[in-house]
Amino acid sequence: MPAPVGYQTGGPSCFDKIKIGFLLGFCVGMATGGIFGGFGALRAGLRGRELVNNMGKTMMSTGGTFGTFMAIGSGIRC
Repeated sequence: MPAPVGYQTGGPSCFDKIKIGFLLGFCVGMATGGIFGGFGALRAGLRGRELVNNMGKTMMSTGGTFGTFMAIGSGIRC
């Protein structure tokens, strides 16, 4: 029996694996940055807008860093 048209027999491509690795690492890094950045900002006595700005910067930088490392790790495994 022939395969249906448009049916993909292989798994995700290497680029897809790298992209998924980056997104997964970015989400984990954002969560980690939110926890540690929030506690750090609260310990420093930040409140209101300063707290939100500091947490946002921490979450984005932590997410980007961890996502980059996860993407590199996924690329190595391809």
